[in-house]
Amino acid sequence: MQPFLNKEKPALTWRTQGLPLLLVALLATGGCASTQVAQDTNPDDPWEGFNRKVFAFNDVLDRYALKPVAQGYRTVTPDPVQTGVGNFFSNLGEVRTALNSLLQGKPANAGLATSRFLINSTVGVGGLLDYATLMEITADKEDFGQTLAVWGWDDSRYLVLPLLGPSTLRDTTGLPADLAAYPVTYVDDDTARISLTALRLIDVRAGLLDQEALIRGDRYSFIRDAFLQSRQFEVSDGKLGDDPFAADAFDFDDSDFDESDFGDDGVDGDNSAD
Repeated sequence: MQPFLNKEKPALTWRTQGLPLLLVALLATGGCASTQVAQDTNPDDPWEGFNRKVFAFNDVLDRYALKPVAQGYRTVTPDPVQTGVGNFFSNLGEVRTALNSLLQGKPANAGLATSRFLINSTVGVGGLLDYATLMEITADKEDFGQTLAVWGWDDSRYLVLPLLGPSTLRDTTGLPADLAAYPVTYVDDDTARISLTALRLIDVRAGLLDQEALIRGDRYSFIRDAFLQSRQFEVSDGKLGDDPFAADAFDFDDSDFDESDFGDDGVDGDNSAD
């Protein structure tokens, strides 16, 4: 059974997991938040003063509430069970991916997400087992924030939301649509819906415990830059853009070089023999 349990945990692709994971993302990485203002301002973060205050507020919630619970959950819950729980909630996210893929004009990805949902929901025992990945059926995660980017909202300001964590103005606008596309939203029983949401928060937070050691320097700036880069990677479907030095249209000519910079032997004239 273990090969069917995909043990990968989300790293910095928080938005793909929807509203609850946004909370976990900030709480998981906001511990001991620094109040030091970064020397170099980021043009994507014009509201840095406000964002840092919210970042520090969310840190308190994590330090004294969510993190201790997540540590206990990891200690007492066997790894296969934790993996099954993660698979279950990830499978529910395939519905959002399928819908947003259609809105973005990506029918192939929508078909893959739908196939994953059907396979894992049936053969995979309600999504606890990830048979689709074993069958090499994978889909790029999509949400409404990415859909808005595809529709033309290319750049957006960074925004840290109280309780909800790292976001952008564009992605925050897409939150209601993401909630509407998440099946747990439609669970009628309040106790069951709240319990599922709480379990999801705790499970994802437990998966992020080890990643806190990767943070270096000013915590706020590190998380902001990593989040923005991750979102750009997701919006562009992993495309890094054209490399001008690798393009066929890019060429050198003699005017690009100053012969005075080189000696008679073809090496830099500033270099001298030892």
